[in-house]
Amino acid sequence: MSPIFTVIVVVLAVLAILDLVVGVSNDAINFLNSALGSKVAKRSVILIVASLGIMLGVLTSNGMMEVARNGVFHPGMFTFEEIMILFVAVMLSDVILLNTFNSLGLPTSTTVSLVFELLGASLAVACYKVWHTPDLDFSAIGEFINTGKAMVIISGILSSVAIAFTVGAVVMYISRVLFSFRYKVPFRRYGALWCGLSIVGIAYFAIFKGMKSSGLISDEFSHLINDHIFVSLCIIWLASSVLFWILQRLNVNILKITILAGTFALALAFAGNDLVNFIGVPMAGLDSYIAAVNTGSTDMLMTSLSEPARVNIWFLVASGLIMVVTLFVSKDAMKVAETQLSLSSQNDEEERFGSSRFSRALVSMAITLNNVYKKVTPQVIQDKLNSRFIPDENADTTVSYDMIRAVVNLSAAASLICIGTSLQLPLSTTYVVFMVSMGSSLSDRAWGRESAVYRITGVMVVVMGWFITALAGITIAFLAGLLLAWGGWIALTALVLLCGYILCHNSIFKKKDKAKEEKSIAIISEGENDSDVLYSCTHEVCQTMEKVSHIYNQMLVALFTENRRLLKESMVASEEIYNQANERKYHVMKTLRKLQNQNVETAHYYIQVVDYLTETSKALLHCTRPAYTHIENHHKGFTKEQIMDLKLVNDGVDGIFLKINSMLRERDFSDLDEVLRMRDMLFVVIADAIKNQIHRLKEEQASTKSSMLYLNILTETKTMVLQSRNLIKSQGYFLDKIKVDAHAGLSGGNA
Repeated sequence: MSPIFTVIVVVLAVLAILDLVVGVSNDAINFLNSALGSKVAKRSVILIVASLGIMLGVLTSNGMMEVARNGVFHPGMFTFEEIMILFVAVMLSDVILLNTFNSLGLPTSTTVSLVFELLGASLAVACYKVWHTPDLDFSAIGEFINTGKAMVIISGILSSVAIAFTVGAVVMYISRVLFSFRYKVPFRRYGALWCGLSIVGIAYFAIFKGMKSSGLISDEFSHLINDHIFVSLCIIWLASSVLFWILQRLNVNILKITILAGTFALALAFAGNDLVNFIGVPMAGLDSYIAAVNTGSTDMLMTSLSEPARVNIWFLVASGLIMVVTLFVSKDAMKVAETQLSLSSQNDEEERFGSSRFSRALVSMAITLNNVYKKVTPQVIQDKLNSRFIPDENADTTVSYDMIRAVVNLSAAASLICIGTSLQLPLSTTYVVFMVSMGSSLSDRAWGRESAVYRITGVMVVVMGWFITALAGITIAFLAGLLLAWGGWIALTALVLLCGYILCHNSIFKKKDKAKEEKSIAIISEGENDSDVLYSCTHEVCQTMEKVSHIYNQMLVALFTENRRLLKESMVASEEIYNQANERKYHVMKTLRKLQNQNVETAHYYIQVVDYLTETSKALLHCTRPAYTHIENHHKGFTKEQIMDLKLVNDGVDGIFLKINSMLRERDFSDLDEVLRMRDMLFVVIADAIKNQIHRLKEEQASTKSSMLYLNILTETKTMVLQSRNLIKSQGYFLDKIKVDAHAGLSGGNA
């Protein structure tokens, strides 16, 4: 047998491990989100519960391996050599696809990518075989594809999106009407029954349905349960409800127990349903290799893959251990799922998506339907229902939603995924969890008129990611399959090197982006009390003003020497400062709430500081961006006269910023009048520079482009200095007012 097949098996094994690590890192938040977001227990406890679910889940995934073996294509139509090309094309394209999507920040699904990569690779190998077989024509390609089962799988994934959203919305609405946001009193009455009902879904689908194919429970016991399904479910409900009722009377928070149980079930569902995405293809490749070695022929048709899969349990255990270790050590696995949390949060969040015509149309339609509902529904019923959706003012604002919604998200998602697993449909865990969360947030009225258009746009972006993943998966796998079929060793080596390059490249850039993000978060951190807010604000103002001065000086030096690289650095740095200041401006309401011990005057000055900081950074950006564009387009540089005038302006700007930075560091604002005098002197210099340029224009001594840039820099410099002076003035008032209020509060306390 050719050694290339041994190499392919090794490549498949390595890619399987990489896929396991990447898969858990990307998808772990799907089953950890509710537990971590609700803070039901310590993180270590949550991870242990999820790990137990994963280990049990991998043992239930045996039946799902059929998808990779014969769920999309007919293996009996392919020889061993062709099937190995097909499998390696799937795994290599999977690495390229997932890493490309991750680097672009686009949502994707490992389940969707697997199904369509199998479809694309099998089509490619089928086309190659038909092309080189005289007895076949391209009309026979349909015989290679398991069209019926493939369509069932694809429709299952697609329909799960709509079903998950609907189920999440309906269950959440009923739950909120039953308990409201102030759920302590009604939950004391009905909570045990409600949590017991959640346990019914978790226990039946996650245990009996999921474990039926694993061999961990006997066929007799399984048949007994299925023959008396209604009685079995009632017994589980009554037993769990009684247990929860007793625990309630012992002052145990049964919501926490239910959420941890849901986390366990969803982790089990994730491992049982998604493990095929990571090791299904390599395991099928290994079985094919063993069959070919036993027969000693590479021309054998792989009809053996049509037989039920029997994966060695130690492979499943090893896969589970890799997933568990990754869960504990991967930083990506612990990163907050910003997209899902921001789109489902009950609190005011910075919207990550913009508005779109489609989302505006949906919101408009919803408002119209709501007006009709108000006309036909008695006011008494409306008032009664609305009272159940009034948020609790004393609720913890550090969590995105309360435990009621966390239970709904977990139990509904786990049940749906395990139904798909029992039917051997590889549902997309990511999209089921996501759409359940979106449906529950809609019913919970987390999507108000202030946020609905943005969140609908976000949901549509995620759903469109499914179609993009499908199209990209089938295309990349098709091209990779054709390349491997024609290229052999050379193509395999090239694709492996390409995948290695993509992994290394994205890893390096990911670290840079993460470091940049952590730096940004550290700068804009608000703290938890007034002194933290004061320190954070003062620290950021000092840093920003020093950076503004440095970047402005660097921009002029680069512009005088026509240094394009240095100009680009200046532009990027100014963009970063502006984005940070703009983000601070968005979070101003949160900061004002933290300044609750201060009076209105303090908050007023803080708003001014934030606003002037944003305007100063904006003026700087309006200098650096046109300057870089000018040199990037190879326009003429400044004349000696223009450079001399700008040097005088720069000297004045340097003097003002040195004075401002000194005042900020020492927190001594007694020289505000001196800054005003220096500002007025600079404005005279700027006015003279503008007049000189007008004379040069009349004498046609400067080009039009350079003249426009020159005047723009002078105008924005004037704006930047003006806003900086206003900033230092408001910062002084802000600090003085906090000191006065703090002293007054201390005196009052002593009295």
